[in-house]
Amino acid sequence: MSGSADTQHTQAQAQQAWTAGTGTSLRGSLRVPGDKSVSHRAVMLGALAEGVTRVTGFLEGEDTRATARVFERLGVRIETPSASERIVHGVGLHGLRGIAEPLDCGNAGTGMRLLAGALAGQAFDSVLIGDASLSKRPMRRITEPLAAMGAHIDTDAGGLPPLRIRGGRALQGIEYTLPVASAQVKSALLLAGLYAQGDTVVHEPHPTRDYTERMLAAFAWPIEFSPGYARLSGGHVLRAADVAVPADFSSAAFFLVAASVVPGSELLLEAVGMNPRRTGLLSALRLMGADIVEENPRAEGGEPVADLRVRYAPLQGVEVPEALVPDMIDEFPALFVAAAVARGRTVIRGAAELRVKESDRIASMATGLRALGATIEETPDGAIIDGGALHGGEIDSHGDHRIAMSFAIAAQLASGEVRIGDVANVATSFPGFEALAAQAGMRVDAAR
Repeated sequence: MSGSADTQHTQAQAQQAWTAGTGTSLRGSLRVPGDKSVSHRAVMLGALAEGVTRVTGFLEGEDTRATARVFERLGVRIETPSASERIVHGVGLHGLRGIAEPLDCGNAGTGMRLLAGALAGQAFDSVLIGDASLSKRPMRRITEPLAAMGAHIDTDAGGLPPLRIRGGRALQGIEYTLPVASAQVKSALLLAGLYAQGDTVVHEPHPTRDYTERMLAAFAWPIEFSPGYARLSGGHVLRAADVAVPADFSSAAFFLVAASVVPGSELLLEAVGMNPRRTGLLSALRLMGADIVEENPRAEGGEPVADLRVRYAPLQGVEVPEALVPDMIDEFPALFVAAAVARGRTVIRGAAELRVKESDRIASMATGLRALGATIEETPDGAIIDGGALHGGEIDSHGDHRIAMSFAIAAQLASGEVRIGDVANVATSFPGFEALAAQAGMRVDAAR
């Protein structure tokens, strides 16, 4: 995309906005879209497997579609027989075909980081690019350990995208301890490890989500893993497997918080993925006094799933245990809102990772909540939030989907209307959010 076209696209996104305000109590049953993390990995492993993989519950978001498009451009046939369904005709580990043009990951940080691992072992060169937001996200955390495995990846100054990956490199397994817990970095190394000689071993300072490990096992790759540890060796074959994608816990999180804080609410969220490395928010909300019950626990596609019934309950501020942070890193914007309307003080520490997401989420939430009258102090790795009443105001979501949806929730308790700008990127993770929010009883409308 040319510079002027990119500017026009960015301006068009910024013009998309919501007005939100007090709705009714949240009622009924909802099923939020499929899990983004599982959808990314299902397409990737399906593409690299031998045979045909059928994916049901696929998230029809911009991020996951970008990942599918990358593999299509690399020669993988992917069919879409119906919405939320993909049939991936795998080409095997060495069946991808390189192209001269850059591969566009859009806004998908997960897509870019995992693709870097998978493409590091290919015979061809490749270039990964992204949108304006993704182009500001740090990639050195993956390029450095991949380089230790023998990969050659050049970046722009500061370790930023594009990623220029040199093909034809012989990769060697390494034993690596992550300096900061990150499922994306761990997954990139494991995917590179499929192409490496010897063992690839990853240790984490805190356990992170294990979607990649579980799915590799489901695709018949020998792998040993436990919380905070994973080991695999190269030289095996991925075998196609059907994947049923559960509802995304990160998307359910907005409704868990909304129904917890809007008086009179009772909402059932159906078939939510309950991977224990993903549900830290559930523990944090329960510490604050939330009334959330797990019903009908079961397994779907190798992942634990349950229906979550959430009822309104007065919340109390807490010190969020740092042990929960890695298991709720994507849900913190929603938790900030819960803290802003809870009784008393909430203290968040150990979450510096929030500063390098789609936006600086600590700064974005602090600035936005202050604009609505909340008392919040930023710290380098978190925030101190004193709960109270919110009023109307104008919010800049900085093109960050989770910031936009979090302030849509905050608006349900504000005394005046809240205008939320730059919301186009909500489609990256939660297409149809406004319609589901309206179905539940929230008021979120396109800005007039």
